[in-house]
Amino acid sequence: MKTSDSAVLDEPKIHEPTADAVVEPVIESRPRPTAVGIKEAKIYIDGKFYSEADAKVSVFDHGLLYGDGIFEGIRFYNGRVFRLGEHLDRLWDSARSICLEIPMTKEAMMEALLEAIRQNRLRNGYVRLIVTRGIGNLGLNPTQCKWPSVIIIMAAITLYHENLYKKGLTIVTCATRRCNPGALNPAVKSLNYLNNVMARLEANLADADEALMLNDVGNVAECTADNIFVVKRSQIVTPPVTAGALRGITRSVAFEIATELGFKTLKADITRHDVYAADECFLTGTAAEIVPVVKADGRLIGIGKPGPITTRIIARFREMTRETGTPIFA
Repeated sequence: MKTSDSAVLDEPKIHEPTADAVVEPVIESRPRPTAVGIKEAKIYIDGKFYSEADAKVSVFDHGLLYGDGIFEGIRFYNGRVFRLGEHLDRLWDSARSICLEIPMTKEAMMEALLEAIRQNRLRNGYVRLIVTRGIGNLGLNPTQCKWPSVIIIMAAITLYHENLYKKGLTIVTCATRRCNPGALNPAVKSLNYLNNVMARLEANLADADEALMLNDVGNVAECTADNIFVVKRSQIVTPPVTAGALRGITRSVAFEIATELGFKTLKADITRHDVYAADECFLTGTAAEIVPVVKADGRLIGIGKPGPITTRIIARFREMTRETGTPIFA
């Protein structure tokens, strides 16, 4: 077998190391693809912009060591940042909840984020806004971290292929339960997402598009990265935040759209039975936007195709993202 390079893998040249040999790290000779999908990306770290190759954090940052920090995922469309104010409000709420002092005002954060988009010369994309506890020592005590760190990363993101918005997702219930609010409150968008990652692994192993997470009492909380809605007899229902659901920004937009279109909405505990028996089902999230679900745990939802209410909500959402938001290049 031959690679795209001239090396022939089935005819290796073996060299026995000498006693004095120094083992060097393997360095990929070919250019590494950009992780964010943007050529010559510029990443903001604590007031300065760095290339992707030079953007680094300390190994002593408590965000890395302990997941001690918070984040927001934010989308921008057609030169406008969608629901930027709501995202920053939630970031500050998360910070207050974990006693993390963000080292800048909301106004300064907004300008830094807009400038980061301008630096990357983008009109459409995704922003990951991160605030870590900062550099400390190997102990848990957060008081050792004297200065929080702010990181802003741009990315070209497509969470799901466009075909899935037309055909719908398949989801499975995972064994991993959503964190109890008494342990780690899901209302805080913290850097500790291992709970979600483990559920995502279960979805991968089941060859599903997403995993449905239950709370400690067996009610539906949310999916690994999205809020869930069910539609029954034209009423739209989603779990309350007390069930372990994140107070999603796109979740709120979905309620606004539903009300505008004249549909009844409700925040209430739901079970897997409610998902199985739903006429329609859809997920909401900043990265996912609004995407239909057509199968759960092997059971078709409704007729197994995106329903009319879901389709209308998606269409209205896309209109809103094209027409509203905070201008980037004002």
